[in-house]
Amino acid sequence: MNRRRRIAVITGTRAEWGLLEPVMSAMRKRRRLDARVIVTGMHLLKKFGSTGALIRAAGWPIAAEVKMQTGRDSAAAESAALARGIAGIGAALEAMNAEIVVVLGDRIEAFAGACAAVAGRRILTHIHGGDRAPGDVDEALRNAITRLAQVHFAASHDAAERLRKMGEDPKHIHVVGAPGLDDIRAFLAAERKDRRATDTWLAKQLGPLAERPYAVVLQHPCGRTAEAEARAMRNIVQAVRRCGLAGVAIYPNSDPGHAGIVREIAGLKKDSQWRVFRSLPRRDYLCLLSRAAVLVGNSSGGIIESASLGIHAVNVGSRQQGRLRCGKNVIDVGESNTEILRGLRRALSEPTLRPGGSVSVYGDGRAGPRIARILEGLIITPALRHKLLTF
Repeated sequence: MNRRRRIAVITGTRAEWGLLEPVMSAMRKRRRLDARVIVTGMHLLKKFGSTGALIRAAGWPIAAEVKMQTGRDSAAAESAALARGIAGIGAALEAMNAEIVVVLGDRIEAFAGACAAVAGRRILTHIHGGDRAPGDVDEALRNAITRLAQVHFAASHDAAERLRKMGEDPKHIHVVGAPGLDDIRAFLAAERKDRRATDTWLAKQLGPLAERPYAVVLQHPCGRTAEAEARAMRNIVQAVRRCGLAGVAIYPNSDPGHAGIVREIAGLKKDSQWRVFRSLPRRDYLCLLSRAAVLVGNSSGGIIESASLGIHAVNVGSRQQGRLRCGKNVIDVGESNTEILRGLRRALSEPTLRPGGSVSVYGDGRAGPRIARILEGLIITPALRHKLLTF
């Protein structure tokens, strides 16, 4: 194989890009791979921080920017966004002559990329297939992407077994681990040498709150009305206050119902005991989490990544129901103020965890290099292109 293999990496959110960046870094080190980014989704919305600009500023090669969402908060708007995404990503893949497409997870941006890849007769690879987490339509989209993908990069042996049971070819199921642990491993290595960079960042961003125990709140919508989502967020904020903690709130994703959560967060901007971020670069997010007393909300980071950082997580509601737990650091609670408060008090009473001190079911923090190696050596045959179920 003399020419470089052209690969398109689809990203639609700041959180997802934080997981994909280690994969991009690993591919950049492979002489035979030419990986470029298609930026879409929340990255292009000002209300969520216009995070696509951070990708460009970091020097990553961007093949195209595809506008999907308009910022409207409804299921109908999501359907229209999906249609725009498939058309726009399809055109971008054609323009860059992509041979392989990489998507991660279960959002509509990944699904749009998957549909465009298959319709364009390109090889589709999927990271984090086989996971369990109902979310809103997350489970349906994730499993649909699995059916479309020819190559699967599973984050755990549990996920890989589920993919096999779904009829996917075992030869093309690779247990690589969760790429979200890659930069955590690098971050903790840097922390062991010198903690001052994190302390300096926290002092600058949080001010006096950096000296107090604080909770990081990251709550995403689950497809309900804006008022129902606002109520859950309100209960979290009240519970954090009742525990005597300072709080750091991060904007949610753009799924239907997000307006209610954003409204509650906006009310915290003038509260001296809270700090609010529309978005954070991945390293800044890790700095914030590494010193937190607790992470509370319904983000997958509370399940997959918190144990590696050595923090307790209070997982609120059913969004992450069924997702494989790493250990005993996750406390599952309902959405009532009483349950959240009880979970927070329990988390704060638990023994302090040691960062990097537990073996994760999501791997060893080397997913990116494994994915890059497999993509470089992938032999594309007619049988791979025209996938069949194994039953």
